[in-house]
Amino acid sequence: MTELYDCIVIGAGPAGGSAAYHLAKQGRSVLVLDKQPQPRYRPCAGGVSPAVAQWFDFDFSPAISRKVKTVRYTWKYDDPVVVELETHEPMWMVRRDRFDDFLIAQAKSQGARLRDGTTVTGIRFESDRVWVETDTEPVAGRYLIAADGSNGVCAEWLKLKTPKTRSAATLEVTMEPSAEAPIDFAFGQVKNGFIWQFPKADGVSVSTSTFIGGNGKNLSKTLSEYADRVGLPAENRQITEGAVLLWDGDRQLHSQNALLAGEAAGFVDPLTAEGIRPSMFSGLKAAEAIDRALSGDTDALEGYTQTVRDSWGADMTWASRLAGALYRFPGLAYKVAIKQPIATQIMLKILCGELRYSDVADRAIRKLSGGLMGR
Repeated sequence: MTELYDCIVIGAGPAGGSAAYHLAKQGRSVLVLDKQPQPRYRPCAGGVSPAVAQWFDFDFSPAISRKVKTVRYTWKYDDPVVVELETHEPMWMVRRDRFDDFLIAQAKSQGARLRDGTTVTGIRFESDRVWVETDTEPVAGRYLIAADGSNGVCAEWLKLKTPKTRSAATLEVTMEPSAEAPIDFAFGQVKNGFIWQFPKADGVSVSTSTFIGGNGKNLSKTLSEYADRVGLPAENRQITEGAVLLWDGDRQLHSQNALLAGEAAGFVDPLTAEGIRPSMFSGLKAAEAIDRALSGDTDALEGYTQTVRDSWGADMTWASRLAGALYRFPGLAYKVAIKQPIATQIMLKILCGELRYSDVADRAIRKLSGGLMGR
């Protein structure tokens, strides 16, 4: 007889791992499915806000490659600005294979099960349960959380709208960065975007993406040219092209006995491309909704969509407006906003949940508009 799980989670990334942990901690039976054997390499710069720690009751230290408190900005390789972060806890730099695997391990310690190397081939609903078809055998659950990432197909199967896909690329370099290596943000090389470089204990991760307008072209070439220019070793590079699903407006995130979470639902900041913290937040909220549904709350899944709209979507509307102003006039934005040290402190407070975009975006947009009129 097929075992009936309280919830099946598709995807073992930050959203899936977070959801599995919190549901299993509540005593719910959880099965996580992922098509890749774990742990696996995931192209990602790997910057994580330490604010995620507030959602969990365990120490993330084993999954952190490095902590960094210095940020440097440049405009077309020149006009550098260096800022020391005024925070108690530095930004976390992580390797996604280790970080994601660590999160899943915490979920397993609470009783969740992982079936990796398993490809999901379809989803169907029968009465009060959902059947997930796989390349081995079908599995059944009362509820489903689809967190299958930017290349996932669950949203389409659930007939839920997905965000617009934008081009992205990541370059990994194996090396030993200096102990003082900062987080680098490079502007002026990518139209409608920028480059970010994060140091790890054993290398450097460099990523880029476009944020507005059409998809970027030749992003891999751009990263290679950047790596050459800043002196990264040529013999230890790995470049991966991919996609990123930026939040581009509110949408329904629930279907019959199912929720959409993580990047599959567009939980990526449209200004900064921050995705790990938002995905973990979505996993937490999805788990809370499923737990309520299992306890008899018939409005729990709809409540998840509403919670996201109120706590995430509304603020991302401001982030999108700010992105429109910044990336259309990047040179001006660098001069009047980005290179000002106070801007870094404000952004960090946003990343740490101490400020919302709605607190600062209107003023920032007015400042950019004023600078444009004064040109």
